[in-house]
Amino acid sequence: MERKRFEAWLQSVSTSFLTLTEPQKNETLDHLISLSGAVQLRHLSNNLETLLKRDFLRLLPLELTFYLLKWLDPKTLLTCCLVCKHWNKVVGACTEVWQGACKALGWQIDDSIQDAAHWKKVYMKAKLRMRQLEEREAFETSSLIGHSARVYALYYKDGLLCTGSDDLSAKLWDVCTGQCIYGIQTHTCAAVKFDEQKLVTGSFDNTIACWEWSTGAKIQQFRGHTGAVFSVDYNDELDTLVSGSADFTVKVWSLSAGTCLNTLTGHTEWVTKVVLQKSEVESVMHSPGDYILLSADKYEIKIWPIGREINCKCLKTLSVSEDRSVCLQPRLQFDGRYIVCSSDLGLYQWDFASYDILRVIKTQDSANLSLLSLGEVFALLFDNHYLYIMDLRTEQITGRWPLPAYRKSKRGSSFLPGVTGWLNGLDGRNDAGLVFATSMPDHSIHLVLWKENE
Repeated sequence: MERKRFEAWLQSVSTSFLTLTEPQKNETLDHLISLSGAVQLRHLSNNLETLLKRDFLRLLPLELTFYLLKWLDPKTLLTCCLVCKHWNKVVGACTEVWQGACKALGWQIDDSIQDAAHWKKVYMKAKLRMRQLEEREAFETSSLIGHSARVYALYYKDGLLCTGSDDLSAKLWDVCTGQCIYGIQTHTCAAVKFDEQKLVTGSFDNTIACWEWSTGAKIQQFRGHTGAVFSVDYNDELDTLVSGSADFTVKVWSLSAGTCLNTLTGHTEWVTKVVLQKSEVESVMHSPGDYILLSADKYEIKIWPIGREINCKCLKTLSVSEDRSVCLQPRLQFDGRYIVCSSDLGLYQWDFASYDILRVIKTQDSANLSLLSLGEVFALLFDNHYLYIMDLRTEQITGRWPLPAYRKSKRGSSFLPGVTGWLNGLDGRNDAGLVFATSMPDHSIHLVLWKENE
């Protein structure tokens, strides 16, 4: 048995053995088997030295070479580049290898670019950025100073941050320069949302107002809630505004007329978040393109159909505990396909087509860890001390950033994420601008921004 195994091995590594006659083969095998293990290895090493020193990257077809290289990790690939000029050329020419290395780091890949040198450079840049995240060198901080009382409400869009304060004002800031673009007199703001022309504010005085940025004039006022208005959202196409209040109701308004179209009941706690969004998936209850309203309180998320009709009924109520013993964290994310919310038990993701729970991400301290935003590759989370970047493929924390002692609102409006496109995969361009903003006890706004790579 030993002779057969040895013969098979020798045939697989030595072409010269195959040229021997049968008596010569037997004589060779008998001689090798009679030797000790160490002598056998030395004998074979001397005779196979030429074969072992062959450059297989030069001998193999290029397609097979690329297939083998795909199994190597990036660190080993970079080491292979140092062997000789030919190896560097071959390794550097394998587009698929470097695209795979970039994907492994959470980078977005444009398959239309088939330039291996380009992807090798992208990998080096990606490696640097991921190392910066691990070593807490990827971000920098700044502050916006201008309010004279507590800042309750924040809203970010396209490089601009809107702040609403207890000093009866709202301000619009350029995040990159730190300059205040507009400052207008309002009421006490508990929630804000804006576009290029107008600002909509929800207030602790139970009302909602629409303001013109350029003049500061009040365009419209919405009266009807009997409690503070904690969240607002609107859609110009529908001419619809929605609001969530401490009176346990959600109201649907005509944005232009200011009249209440419907009052949605069913919540038994403060409604701290409302989201108006188009559905992107098909189900029994809705079709792609249908407008959907989500409203959330301390324990439940309710889903409502919304449109030009006045009346609507709740389609579904989502919760993470039937006995209402588990609280939802004050953040809610809905993109038309998935509903995401963190809770004391962990981060929950529902499929909007079926309302099934797709995943639950549990951390060591889920009760204190809140969701900022979830993408396809990364999630942005935070607690009382740190900002965290989680790789959703492994559910491991890949980086964190220290935070000062900020005001963590129970309604979730005094902190928010900035640019979130990078959470679907970095690409070397979307790691720029605002990452996180929160209000501080001294009435300033603390900003965390991407540090520009040189």
